[in-house]
Formats: sequence, structure tokens, C-alpha cells
Amino acid sequence: PSDAGGIGASSMATNQLSNDAPATSLFPQFENTIYQWVSAEVQGLTDAQLDFESDQWEWSKWSIRRNLSHLASGDLRWIWNRWGKVLFPKGLAKGEEYDRLLDSPFDRRLDENLYWEPEALLEKLTLGLDLCWSVLSSETVGSLRSKELESPATGLFTQYPQLFPGGVRPVPGDSTKVYINLETTFLHRYYEFTTHLFNVQRLKRAQGVSGTIEIPADGYWALPEWDRSEA
Repeated sequence: PSDAGGIGASSMATNQLSNDAPATSLFPQFENTIYQWVSAEVQGLTDAQLDFESDQWEWSKWSIRRNLSHLASGDLRWIWNRWGKVLFPKGLAKGEEYDRLLDSPFDRRLDENLYWEPEALLEKLTLGLDLCWSVLSSETVGSLRSKELESPATGLFTQYPQLFPGGVRPVPGDSTKVYINLETTFLHRYYEFTTHLFNVQRLKRAQGVSGTIEIPADGYWALPEWDRSEA
């Protein structure tokens, strides 16, 4: 969309919330909405439609199935793997299950030898979203913005700082790293969902299948410079 600015989280009235407000009020989409979006887009697709890939465009190198696997693993990769020691210093009852899921030979995806069918991937997506919601339910807006984690100063956080207002700052004396706060992490997750859903819809349209939902013009895919090419 030519008018999409990508300034991010346009549906979240972040500035009107007090520090004491529950973090769930910043990201209500993680309770039910995101799952509904993803499941609606993959429902009823054939194996051939799920597995269509093409080297003609960068966005078509991952099939719908692999986009789904990426999304299913993403919340666990971020909230458990990266933030786990900060958020869960005593561990979690499901920690071993999370570790097994993330023990995958595939880049940023679940093990395709174990989790291939859409139903299995959606089940694991639910596991990650439930973890996100449990964190949001135990945090406030203020704590979401005050808790920080070191991250490499590469990739989307430093490329698009306008999407993370106040959520990324340099690590003094080390230009290779930045601090990101927990709010930035959840923004990133939200933007990953909107952007990969846009990819899923492009992959569907390339096969003559219409998209199912209207994706919010939030995050990476809505940036003016983002590749929104079509087949």
C-alpha cells in the first residue's frame, strides 16, 4: 500500500498508557488475534499450495509452510532462548519442551522432520503465543520498557529505529551491540507476524488464491522502502 508508513503499532495507543497499566493492554493481539490471523490464512490449503516456492523473488524462497514454521518457532526463540534468563531465572515447567522444540537443524524454523503438517505447526504456534501472553500478563507497561537485553547491533532493530521509539540504545564502548527493551522485543514479534502474513498472502496470490484477512499496516512490510512486489 502506497500510504503505509510503517511507523508501527498504529493500532496500539502506547502513549496513553501509564507505567502501571498491564502490559497486555499494549499487545492485546497476542491473546487470540494473532492465532486467528495465521490459522485463517493457512486453512484449507493443499500440500502443493503450502509448499510452493520460487527463486524468482526473495519473498518466495520460503513456502507458506516454512513461513508458518518460522512463526511457530519465533516466540520461543525470542522469549525463551533470548530472554529466558532474565524473565525466568528459576526456569519453567515447560522449559525442557521448549528446548526440544528449538533443537532444530533448520534455520529459524522447527524441525521439519517432526513438525510438518499445518495442524502440528499451529499447535506449536499456540505454545509460543501462550508463553508471550503469560509474560505480558505478569508485566506492566513500565517493566516492559525498563527490562533490557543486549543484542547484536545488526538487523532490523538498528535498520529501522523509527519502529522502536525509545526501545533501542547503544551499549557504551561497544558499537557491535545495542540494548533492546522487552517492549521492543514484543513489537518485533508483532511486526514479524504482520510481515510474514503478508508474505503468505503474496505466495497465495502467486498461485491464484486470495488472502483471507486484512493485515494491519504495521511494521516492516508497511515501510515505504520494503519490497512489496508481487508475482
